[in-house]
Amino acid sequence: MKILITNDDGFDALGIRLLAEWAKKLGEVTVIAPKTEQSGTSHGIDFIHPQEIKKVDIIDGITVYSMESTPADCVRFGVFGLKEKYDLVLSGINRGVNVGEDIVYSGTVGAIFEAAKCGIPAAIAFSTFPDTQEIAASYLDMVYKYICDNKLLEENNLYNVNIPDKVDGIRMTYQGSMYFSDSFVKKEGDIYIQVGGPVPDIEPDNLDRDTVAIHKNLITVTPLLFTRTNMEVFNKFAQK
Repeated sequence: MKILITNDDGFDALGIRLLAEWAKKLGEVTVIAPKTEQSGTSHGIDFIHPQEIKKVDIIDGITVYSMESTPADCVRFGVFGLKEKYDLVLSGINRGVNVGEDIVYSGTVGAIFEAAKCGIPAAIAFSTFPDTQEIAASYLDMVYKYICDNKLLEENNLYNVNIPDKVDGIRMTYQGSMYFSDSFVKKEGDIYIQVGGPVPDIEPDNLDRDTVAIHKNLITVTPLLFTRTNMEVFNKFAQK
């Protein structure tokens, strides 16, 4: 199996090192990751500016590239730059959970959407709370076994996985509602900064929602779709 690994925290982040070391047991691993942090870049790519891409020797036995662009572009370089065919893309382990509506901003999740666009058969995003990447890495075997035992990659090609700092189980979930509030705070002059805080879930007892389950010590596994077409509406009004 040929595996491409990326993230949005940067090529030298702890989470990607842990994920890459773990993934060695699954097959041949290549890491292509941003030179600098790309959190919040979603599925963005940069086709305007030249990009520095170079090999860096930081993980024994694994080819690692640092790329001066987004996680999605890192996937694109693997496919269109290196002209490789990958069986699986893994993204993470992100420093901060990616749940609810806020996954639309996630560069970690954006990378697996780009994997789908590029025709890679399967992709999984991994996230956890800040400073708990080592704990999350200890549960990667458990998550992968759950995915394989239930043949989830035969059912869907994209999954978003969040691992809490204390684990009491694993659960299939769906995307919940807003996870962080949004606000612009004026600092001085014309300078503003965006800030946010946690938002209580609108269904606080519904463990099927990733935004709830992650705080009930459950690993969340959420199947995602690449398409944005509302097929119910299309089928209702499409000419037949």
